[in-house]
Order: sequence, then C-alpha cells, then structure tokens
Amino acid sequence: MSRDVPIHSWPGSYYINSEKRWENGTLSLTRTMVRFISNQSKESLASFRLSRIIEIKMESSSFIFSTLTVLEEGNMKHWFGSLKPNRVVVYNVLEHFWRERLLSPGSEARGAESEPSKGRELITLVAGAQRRLEDTGRVLSHQGEQFDDMMQGLEKIDSDLGVADKLLSELESPAWWPFGKLPWKTQQEAKAEDAARAAASAAASAAASASRGSGKSKVISSIPAVVSKGGDSDLKPGCLLVLVSSLEVRDTNCQLLHRFERNEIDEIRVQSPYEITVRQRFIGKPDICYRLLSAKMPEAMSVLEMQYKKKVEFTNEYTAFKATPVSSPCDSEGTTWNEGLLQTCQETELPLEVPAGELSQLQVHVLQPSVSQAEAQELKQMLMQLKNLALEAETELERQDEVLDVLTSSTDRATMHIEKHTCRMKRLL
Repeated sequence: MSRDVPIHSWPGSYYINSEKRWENGTLSLTRTMVRFISNQSKESLASFRLSRIIEIKMESSSFIFSTLTVLEEGNMKHWFGSLKPNRVVVYNVLEHFWRERLLSPGSEARGAESEPSKGRELITLVAGAQRRLEDTGRVLSHQGEQFDDMMQGLEKIDSDLGVADKLLSELESPAWWPFGKLPWKTQQEAKAEDAARAAASAAASAAASASRGSGKSKVISSIPAVVSKGGDSDLKPGCLLVLVSSLEVRDTNCQLLHRFERNEIDEIRVQSPYEITVRQRFIGKPDICYRLLSAKMPEAMSVLEMQYKKKVEFTNEYTAFKATPVSSPCDSEGTTWNEGLLQTCQETELPLEVPAGELSQLQVHVLQPSVSQAEAQELKQMLMQLKNLALEAETELERQDEVLDVLTSSTDRATMHIEKHTCRMKRLL
C-alpha cells in the first residue's frame, strides 16, 4: 500500500495522443512508478516503471509551449505540460530518481544472486560490534572528562605556584625595603617566563584546534540529492555531505552552498524516507532552511537519526511510508520478479536425494539461502552507524592526544617551578 504513496507530486497536463487533446491532472513519482492521474475522471492516464524509461527531455510543443517528455521502452513517448512550479524542477527530480535507479548495483542482477549468505547472522555480528564500539565510546568520553579535570588541577597548581613565587620574593627582600621586591631585581626573567608560557599554551591550543578540525571534517556519508533553499521552485541537483560535526549542502560542481554546524541545527523534518528539511533558526532575521530529496536518503538517515536524535522530527506524511521498510527506490523493483521466481521454485518438485554434480543452476539457487533486500538495507544502515561511531572515537582520541601533550608540558613546567621554589626556600632557611 505504501508503495503507491507518492514521493512528490506536481499539477500539470498530459497529452492524450489518441484524442489529440490535453488533460489536466497530477503527475506523481512513487518509489518505482511514474503516474499521471486525471483531475476529472480520477483515472490513471499514464503509468510506467522507472526501469522502463529510456530518456527524459525538456522540449517544446508546437514551438510555443514548454513541455517535459519521457520516452518509454517500445518507443512510447509521454508529453507533460503546464507543470508547476516549473518543468525544470520536475525534470531535476525525475532525472535524479531515474539515474540513481540505473546506477544502483542492485538493478543489474535483481533476484539472481547465487552466492550463499546468512543475513541474520551478519546482522547479529554487526550489532555486537556496534555495542562494543558504543561501550568503547563511553569509556573514551569518561577518560576525556578525567583529562579535563587533570587540566583544571594543573591550572590551579600553576596559579598556586605563582602565589608562592610572590610570597618567596617578599621573603627574600630585606626588612628595610617597604616594597615587595628588591629594587635591583628586574622583571625581565619574569616577563620571559610569562612569554614562554603563553607561547606554549598558544601552540598547544592551536595544535589541538587543528587536530579537532581535521577530525571533524571527515565525511561519514555523501549522497547525491536535489537541493532547494526554502520552497519548491528552485530544486537543483547537488549533494549532501554528512560530517562528524556538521552537514554540508553542495551543488553539482561540489561548491559549498551552506554548512550547518552540529550545534547550530535546530530541526530536521522528515517528510518521507527520501525527503528532509534542515532548518537553522535566528532571532531578528530569516531562518536558513534547505530542502533535500534523494533516492539515497535512507543511507544518510541512519546516521542523522543517531547524530541528531532530539532534533529529528517525523511528519504525518512520513507515516504513510511505515507499512514497508525504508529502502531505496531501486531496491524494491525486483520484488515481483523474485516472488514469481520463488513461487515457481516452490511448485517445482525437487528430488530429496540428488547425485553430486547433477544440480542445475536453478536448483542450486533454491537450495542456497541469500540475503534479502530488507536484511541488506539493515546491514548497510548499521555499517553507516559503525562508521560514524568509529570516526567520532578517532576524533576524541586525537583530542586526548593533544591534551596529553599539554598535560606533559604543564607537568614539566610545574615540576621545574617547584624545584626552583624549593631551592629558594632552602636558601631562606
């Protein structure tokens, strides 16, 4: 049922070649089909699979009217006109979903896999690895908090050493000198120490920020998409990059259109498994909002749901797609063929004992288990989550390495100051 729910729809008109006239209606795109339904009769005037499309073009009718044509197998041409908001938007969306279906590796040999597989066992193994990685991430986070506490302790020690230095300077001055320090003691040494300390801190901070920047810029997932800033009238081809600490929207030339930092995103609205809206709100000026449609959106959603748990919001439109597993449009097309093959295989009587070497290719396919489309999609999403966890763990490890360097230098400096103060106190005694 949910397979018939349109991913996107546009009002327009369709040319009925047999009657030589245009009919108003709605052009809709589903996971596997393109349909045009008449507004008057509510009947489907055109319905064909994405797999049967040969070419999608923007042409003119009678050299005046701008139209969109779809060439189907069998040299059948469909004419669509008066498309709203415009034919360029419709062309970009249709062409994207059609092209992604053609480029999908699953479209080359649907249902004809002969390699044995154990989907459930693979999912169990990946789930176990994911739990172990999550436990490791929690341990790393706790370790990072301990390092931060150590840094605060060293800063307090450094402050206390500064107070001790001031008190020792007052003790070292003669009783008749009313000021805190000797008049002949210059401040050059103290200034040099402060400058060296500031330079070391600045270098450590710069190295830490550079390391964090390199870790945060790592790409977790990159998918082609049709991008629009705000409304529906400017949908253009582009891509969505999911990074460890941000989301990037780019055009077809990989030029950056906008970067959403992880802490700046206020809302991710999910209209369907293939359409999301990312919003950043402001006070006193318009919000920044990008709408993205992609046939590969389910791959990115598995990561987005984990990274932005509290900011992902599913709309009422999304419930229409819950009846079937969320998958790419290109993954669901071979279901009918597979069902027919399985039914044929079930009706075929196979002998209980077959001599070795006499199994036919079809019988081998029936006897050997394979990974279903749902299991493959679930494995793909779990692997994307594993990749995200691994990159975040790597970023945290790099940050902790820099903190350890700062801790080492701060500890050495504190040790040197303590030894110096000890010698001064011995001279006073």
